[in-house]
Amino acid sequence: MKIPILDLKPQYQSLKGEIDSAIASVLESTQFVLGSEVTALETEIADYLGVKHAIGVNSGTDALVIALRALNIGAGDEVITTSFSFYATAESISIVGATPIFADISTTTFNIDASSILEKITPKTKAIIPVHLYGQPAAMGKIQEIAKQHNLKVIEDCAQAFGAIYYGDCPDCQENCQKPLRDSLVGKYVGNLGDFGAYSFYPTKNLGAYGDAGMIVTNDDELAELAKMLRVHGSKKNYHNELLGYNSRLDSLQACILRVKLKYINQWNQTRQKVAEIYNHLLANNENIITPNISKGHVFHQYTIRVINGKRDQLKEYLAQQGIGSMIYYPIPQDQLPVYKDKYYPNPISMKLAQEVLSLPIYPELTQENIEFVAQTINDFFYN
Repeated sequence: MKIPILDLKPQYQSLKGEIDSAIASVLESTQFVLGSEVTALETEIADYLGVKHAIGVNSGTDALVIALRALNIGAGDEVITTSFSFYATAESISIVGATPIFADISTTTFNIDASSILEKITPKTKAIIPVHLYGQPAAMGKIQEIAKQHNLKVIEDCAQAFGAIYYGDCPDCQENCQKPLRDSLVGKYVGNLGDFGAYSFYPTKNLGAYGDAGMIVTNDDELAELAKMLRVHGSKKNYHNELLGYNSRLDSLQACILRVKLKYINQWNQTRQKVAEIYNHLLANNENIITPNISKGHVFHQYTIRVINGKRDQLKEYLAQQGIGSMIYYPIPQDQLPVYKDKYYPNPISMKLAQEVLSLPIYPELTQENIEFVAQTINDFFYN
């Protein structure tokens, strides 16, 4: 049995008629960059997330860069982010001339640890970029409290978390949780909890285009206007450039595909959580691994286990031999990448988890048989 880490064909086949029709409509219109399809997608995503403004851009990385620029963050400024994320998070900070400062993470959620943020704040700190890693919302209540205390901006990196909902800082929170919650944030989609939310629609994402695509969201009218200018060479109208901006326009073909898929995102995210629940049940008695927490609002862009006996790489190789795809997200923390060589002391939890994490196949089209085969293969590796 062959089970890739991700298979996009079944999803396309199930939507082929709708997607092909949407693409044909754009081709017939010959309106390929921005235009009515992009405007419609922006409106639909803003309505879905409950935000005032959604601005389509070329990628999730551009979304972060433009958000930082709109907040006037640059040379001499520091931005605190997680050491455990894809490099685009730190790269965006460096691109605008600011300095990324890396906080450590929670062993339970893989997300940035609020107490570590506090330790990193200096007079140069201007913003925090939490990442909702693997689809689990970060501890936004605590993060926002810290931000308000220190007059910091918050840009949410939502690249892996479209449709995720914040239900509190405790990873076990449910609607009846008695622990203190930040009521004004609870029940909101990620991206709607900070000054900006930055989304990626790279094809592998829960809501994925068929090429590069991204979105910036905000509730601030002035910031939205700046972001719109920055995505088109710093101009409000043609040949009247006011800022140094970017060529970061979302194209209509990607927008029309995303509009089709947006109708199904809740169903897909619910199925991902069910897949995670089955995995957790089947792997519950394996003492060699720690399964991820299944908290309400988690959309499981990745299902990531921790292999705690030093055999992560051997398990990955064994799975491959049995036809099962897996991936390590991420083998090197951002602050230890070659681009930042010798600039940062390592964060111990991030370093530890980088040696333990392994992501297993998870997508809505996985069958019960597929999931059972993956789990049984993992158990066989350790016990047979």
